[in-house]
Amino acid sequence: MINIVLFGKPGAGKGTQAEFLKSKYNLTHLSTGDIFRFNIKNETDLGKLAKSYMDKGDLVPDEVTIKMLEDTVDKNPDTKGFLFDGFPRTLAQAVALDAFLATKNWLITATIGLDADDEILIQRLLERGKTSGRVDDQDEDKIRNRYQEYNEKTAPLMEYYISQNKYCPVNGIGSIAEITERLSAVIESL
Repeated sequence: MINIVLFGKPGAGKGTQAEFLKSKYNLTHLSTGDIFRFNIKNETDLGKLAKSYMDKGDLVPDEVTIKMLEDTVDKNPDTKGFLFDGFPRTLAQAVALDAFLATKNWLITATIGLDADDEILIQRLLERGKTSGRVDDQDEDKIRNRYQEYNEKTAPLMEYYISQNKYCPVNGIGSIAEITERLSAVIESL
């Protein structure tokens, strides 16, 4: 089993790349964004709570995110592996994910970080916001707030995975095909 964490700031291309990688490597794609949207659309208690944070441009608290993710992992017991997209975002989430996977005798194989400049990503999100209808992609101040939270809470995860020799940075600027090729080279070297 191979379990990959796809890491990067909002707008770095995690979702786009995940679509290619899940097919190529037969992985179950777990996008916290998709999990949140499912719960929000279906007006679950966790979905309503997550929406209240997302509408302000804040990250959803760990306990809410972890519960949603665990429920989804449990629905895929026969998978060949997972591609975690947008999770973990905090050290507490990473520790909780490791502990949860250990109960199934699984572990994270590698964490791949899509690196890209903030200003390029902000423009990507503003463009996406024009067609996606996502409130959190239509306001530059909210986007910058998400990046500030990312830098404070998520960036320290690099050290966590570096200390486990599981962090692989990848240049996230270029064509979709170029980035997919870079990611594939990392996965095939595992």
